[in-house]
Amino acid sequence: MSISSAGIGSGIDVNTLITQLVEAEGVDKSNRLDFNEAEYLGDISAFGSLKSALSIFQGAVRDLQDTADFQLRSALSSNDEVFTATADETADVSQYGIEVVQLAQAHKLITTSGFADTDTIGDGTLTFTQGADSFSLTIDATDTLTDIRDAINAANDNTGVSASIINVDSGQQLVFTATSSGLDNAITITAVDSDGENSDEFGLSRLVNTQLNTPSAAQDGQIKVDGQLISSNNNTFSDVLDGITINAVSVGAGEQLTVAQDREAITFKIDTFIANYNGLVDTFNTLGSYDAATESAGLLLGDSTLRGISTLIRQEISSSVTGLTGPFSTLAELGITTDEEGKLSLNSETLNAALDSNFDQVGQLFAASNGIANTLDMAIEGYIGSNGIIDSRTAGIQVSVDDIADQREALDRRLVSLESRLLSQFTAMDILVSSLQNQSNFLTQQLANLPGAYNSNSNN
Repeated sequence: MSISSAGIGSGIDVNTLITQLVEAEGVDKSNRLDFNEAEYLGDISAFGSLKSALSIFQGAVRDLQDTADFQLRSALSSNDEVFTATADETADVSQYGIEVVQLAQAHKLITTSGFADTDTIGDGTLTFTQGADSFSLTIDATDTLTDIRDAINAANDNTGVSASIINVDSGQQLVFTATSSGLDNAITITAVDSDGENSDEFGLSRLVNTQLNTPSAAQDGQIKVDGQLISSNNNTFSDVLDGITINAVSVGAGEQLTVAQDREAITFKIDTFIANYNGLVDTFNTLGSYDAATESAGLLLGDSTLRGISTLIRQEISSSVTGLTGPFSTLAELGITTDEEGKLSLNSETLNAALDSNFDQVGQLFAASNGIANTLDMAIEGYIGSNGIIDSRTAGIQVSVDDIADQREALDRRLVSLESRLLSQFTAMDILVSSLQNQSNFLTQQLANLPGAYNSNSNN
């Protein structure tokens, strides 16, 4: 007799029993794999936080890595409504008298004749000249003012003329505007009629032979620097003073341009350096801390990589730079000191005094080849660069994570095999128990049928 479902012969809930046995076999190992995976993923996350903090600090370090970063100049206008100015590190520290004589203008011409939008103008050739450059258009007898406008704007060899149409009481008028300002871009227009009658009032030449209105004359921008006149096609003057660009805003006289060392920019870079370093220290402390009260530890407590980079950076911050020509060899001499928490703070008075007395030498301390910024940058790059220490550590941990996935698959296969084996064993047991029960029932029946056998159901 075959058993169709495990447990029928014995009366035992075999399926539940097998499930419990399989779970008991796998739960400890599965929990151990989950715990190990959580630890590995926590380490990967921690190294990601460390790399991010180091990268942010490296950005602030690199802003102090070039001597040009410490030669910045500020250009101050006495009146931004008259002119503005910018200066780079090549500008001389000085003062200049500034006058804006006139602003540059773009040339604009408007035809005096009014046309209906369907009027044809006449055929011939229109030529536009700006300085030494020119371009020509062939106008057909069927072309309207709109067609001429579109042809001008679409010309591949257009030298810098924009055409538009205005609608006035007398009809449409064509507007020619130079796309660039200045005398060199003034527009000259000539027309040649196809019939050769270039002076009549009926052909293409009537667009330009009658006087064109000039709402805006071509005009160069002009300024005076210490009384000396300078002209430009536009309102920007970049070749007057080395490293300085002056932008004329409106006509005005009696103004002053002051070029000075840009202390604010340098102080801002140093403040950013300090703030990002302190943020990095916070990351070091969080990842490597231990709280005895709560018995909680940072994810990288005791880790050699964390300990190595934090020690290296602190050493570079506090070390003395040798071989410099200036009076500064440590950050402390600039007013940058370390407090009890290992963070940096700035004494602004000390820094300002250093900038007053030795402006360029402040930059040497950071930006010299063996300066603090360059040594810090190299140290950090060794940890966060491609194929750096952190990437190597993370890659190694990821291998362990991948191995846990393999172990889970192996555990699942083993539990499936165990379930199958137990099912076979319990099924065999169930069949045996069923067989024994059947034999017992048979023997009981046979014994009951023997002569003289006692039958409890009998009335005799």
